[in-house]
Amino acid sequence: MSTVPAPPAAARPAPARGLARRFRVRRPWRLAAEAAALLIALVVAFPLYWMVLSAFKPAGEIQSTEPRPWTLAPTLDSFRRVFQQEEFGRYFLNSTVVAVSVVLASALIAFLAATAVTRFRFRFRTTLLIMFLVAQMVPIEALTIPLFFLMRDAGQLNTLGSLILPHIAFSLPFAIWMLRGFVKAVPEALEEAAYIDGASRTRFLWQILFPLVFPGLVATSVFSFISTWNDFLFAKSFIISDTSQSTLPMALLVFFKPDENDWGGIMAGSTVMTVPVLVFFVLVQRRLVSGLGGAVKD
Repeated sequence: MSTVPAPPAAARPAPARGLARRFRVRRPWRLAAEAAALLIALVVAFPLYWMVLSAFKPAGEIQSTEPRPWTLAPTLDSFRRVFQQEEFGRYFLNSTVVAVSVVLASALIAFLAATAVTRFRFRFRTTLLIMFLVAQMVPIEALTIPLFFLMRDAGQLNTLGSLILPHIAFSLPFAIWMLRGFVKAVPEALEEAAYIDGASRTRFLWQILFPLVFPGLVATSVFSFISTWNDFLFAKSFIISDTSQSTLPMALLVFFKPDENDWGGIMAGSTVMTVPVLVFFVLVQRRLVSGLGGAVKD
């Protein structure tokens, strides 16, 4: 049996040396990118860390002229003042009702609208899409006064409806534009195959198309939830006299006093407000990543 002679020992490590040289060239850039990403993450997370730290600090450390990024005597006094506030639970429930209503309603309407502008050809379709884009450019502050008069004429002031309806309207343009890409990415051959198999348009819409664009719905829902949950402008403008209809951001006004602000209570209340957002994000993070990355492919 003939054997093939092995190549010389000096010739074999050449590819390895070339590969090692390539990694030596790229590795500093990779380390620099990772260091920059870590630095940006720390800068973004620092305000959140300082908020939580201040919520646990005693009053003496919060008012100290030499603030320190730690505390050796954590306390729950600020949280006690927050939860002992009158109707705090009512405010929390109102915020939950408003946020959940906006998320569900905007997701449903945006899904149907995105399907309509993507799958159907009708007059002024392009104009309608451009109007959705232009609507995103109008600042909310510029529309607050017109919306106030609109809610007053409709008899919706001092109700949760005055908070739900505007947020749905402001959430829809972004949601429709984003879901339009997901619906468009679903091949039309899949729809034709479903019709050949006897599926109706309604069945295709909810049993086939809806699961495919669900990651996009989750992504848009996160933005709708955060903007609605943290809303202060509409809550301050439309809830005038009936404080029982106020939302959680309005509860923080109690800790702003003319003589001296209760920064411990403000930070504790802000921490309590942040927890539901973090919980909602953790629950949908996998769907959110796939939604932002584009989970539907042809």
